[in-house]
Amino acid sequence: MSETNDKNTIDFWFDFSSPYGYLMAEKIDDVAARFGRKVRWHPILLGVIFQATGSRPPADGVSNKGRYMLHDFARSARFLGVPYNPPSRFPLPTQNAARAYYWLHGQDCGLARRFAHAVYRAFFVDDLDISAPDTVLDIAAGLGIDRETLAAALQAPEIKARLKDECEQALAIGVFGSPHVIIDGEAFFGADRLPQIERWLESGGF
Repeated sequence: MSETNDKNTIDFWFDFSSPYGYLMAEKIDDVAARFGRKVRWHPILLGVIFQATGSRPPADGVSNKGRYMLHDFARSARFLGVPYNPPSRFPLPTQNAARAYYWLHGQDCGLARRFAHAVYRAFFVDDLDISAPDTVLDIAAGLGIDRETLAAALQAPEIKARLKDECEQALAIGVFGSPHVIIDGEAFFGADRLPQIERWLESGGF
């Protein structure tokens, strides 16, 4: 499991099917870097989180709240200047992308980060089915990663266990959705908390 008590590290918990997670992913590294911080990324599975906490996906597209949130995804992307194309299939299971991230992180942290960005953009810009193993492998291959090696890694017991451990750790520290950012022990939920995150980093807390 990952540690979360490094004073200089920000922990970023997210699911690859989370629109607000995508928006946070496009901004959090740059914000952290301005204040001499690094970000530790933790892909998790919202299905596991929701099942454990008794929650439901908020954007069902049917209820008033669901319709509002679908509208807000696009508006928030425009506000932040982030490209966004509503995916035709939403949400999607993301265990293959998450497993791939953790395997890549064990090889090269920077490569894993580029992969994470590519997965998010594949879903929320290019409308690709990131639940499909072949799509995940295609994204990785585009970054120069060997398809066959990664395909085998996606089924490796230790990688499956790593993702399970991360989800369990997320629940243990109070994560209930995506994105969930922890700075100095303080939790910030949602991409709309970016201004508070910046103020916190600038002032050392408030």
